[in-house]
Amino acid sequence: MNSNQNAKFPLHEAAREGRTEIAESLLNANPKSASVKDDDERLPIHWAVAYNRLPIVELLVAVKNFDPDVEDGSGWTPLMIAASLKDAAGDPIIDLLLRKGADVTVKSSSGQNALHFAASKANISTVRTLITNKCSARVKDVRGQLSLHRAAATGSVPILKALLEEGKSPVNATDNDGFTALHHAISEGHGDAAILLLKSGAEPDKRDIDGKLAIDLVPDDKVRKYILQTAEREGIELP
Repeated sequence: MNSNQNAKFPLHEAAREGRTEIAESLLNANPKSASVKDDDERLPIHWAVAYNRLPIVELLVAVKNFDPDVEDGSGWTPLMIAASLKDAAGDPIIDLLLRKGADVTVKSSSGQNALHFAASKANISTVRTLITNKCSARVKDVRGQLSLHRAAATGSVPILKALLEEGKSPVNATDNDGFTALHHAISEGHGDAAILLLKSGAEPDKRDIDGKLAIDLVPDDKVRKYILQTAEREGIELP
C-alpha cells in the first residue's frame, strides 16, 4: 500500500491500522466514505475485517444502508475474509456479520463459500458456526472442490467430522482432478484424516483422472505403513 493511496483513502488506512477514533471521526464527517472502493477494489469494511479490527467493523456495520454481502475485487465478502483469519480470530466478526444479515450462500469469483475458507484455515469453531447458520458443505468451487476436500488437504480431523456429521458432506465426491477427500488427505500425508474418512465410508478403490488410487499418492513409507496397519486394525479393506 503506497503513501498516495493512504492519502486518497484515509478511512481505508484507519481501518487497516486499527485507528478507531480516526475512523469514527472520518465517518462522522462523511458517512459515504464507508462505501468508497480503493485502488484494490476494497471498501473499508474489507480491510477492517482482514486486519481483525473489530471496533472499526462495529462502526462500519452501523452505517446507514450497510451491505453485509458487499464484494471486493476478488468477489470476497466480509464474511469470507473473516472466515479466512487464522486461529478462528474472526469469530466475533462473523457473529456480528451474521446478525447483520450476511448471506452464507454467497460464493466468491472462484466459486467458494465461507465454509471453504474456514476449512482451508482449519478453523473448527468458525466451521461449526457457519454450519449452524446453514452455510452449505455441498457447494463445489470452480475446481470442483467441496469444503471437505480443503479440510482433508489440511488434515483437520475435527473439521472433517463436523462437515461429515453436521454438514452432511458427501464423502466420496470428486473434484476436477478426480480426487476424493481421501486422495487429498493421503497425498498430503495426513494419516489420521485418511483413517477417519475411511471409517466414514470413503471408498478406497476410487481412482483419479490419472487412474491412481488414493493410497498410490502417499508421500512416504511411514505414512503408508500407518494407514495400512490402522486400516487393518479397524477392519477396513484396502485395495
